[in-house]
Amino acid sequence: MRAGLLTLRPRVTLWMRPRSIALWLALLVGACARPSYTMSAPTPETRGAPASAGPAAAPREVVGTTGPMSGSETVNYILGRGLIVPVAGVAVSQLQDSFDEGRDEGRVHRALDILAPRGTPVLSADDGRILRVRPNTLGGNTVYATDPQGRVVYYYAHLDAYQPGLAEGATIARGDVLGTVGTTGNAPKDTPHLHFQVMRMPADGKYWDGEAINPYPLFLLMQAGRR
Repeated sequence: MRAGLLTLRPRVTLWMRPRSIALWLALLVGACARPSYTMSAPTPETRGAPASAGPAAAPREVVGTTGPMSGSETVNYILGRGLIVPVAGVAVSQLQDSFDEGRDEGRVHRALDILAPRGTPVLSADDGRILRVRPNTLGGNTVYATDPQGRVVYYYAHLDAYQPGLAEGATIARGDVLGTVGTTGNAPKDTPHLHFQVMRMPADGKYWDGEAINPYPLFLLMQAGRR
């Protein structure tokens, strides 16, 4: 990894230096040292069979407009975009890191669970475009989206309902409502939450199969940069 690749703007690097070092180490592990976990985001079909009555359309491949980036470059890019917590009314201080938690059948979570009351608005974390709006067995009501440059993939799952009019290919802005928090799919029925995953867009454009990046330390760093 090239020296200086993960340099932040001065207003961030001057903040809480001991804590910043620990957070950077977490980011480096999450983004650069986990090539064996790229299978954590299977195809939309293997997340669960689509619930629509007709045959499912083949997922569209979307190639990033600026070419593939390394994990560390993606981290820098995301930090520069200034994501918001994608659940209305939830502060960064309320988040809990669930990225490395175990799940059924030996799976590793590779995402952030954001707990909120059922029906709470789910917001777009970033500007961009909707890639896929479709329910499946594991994720329930799900949305895949990407940033304007097609470099990062955002996956929202377990929605109780979709925002009316939400459609694949639509342009979205940071803070737009995508749906509401729920327990669809394999989520515990007594624990409404948003399953939020951030992935690097693969070079082949198969957005469902990108390398997962832990959003939790990203939110901490972005919050520090805003102070």
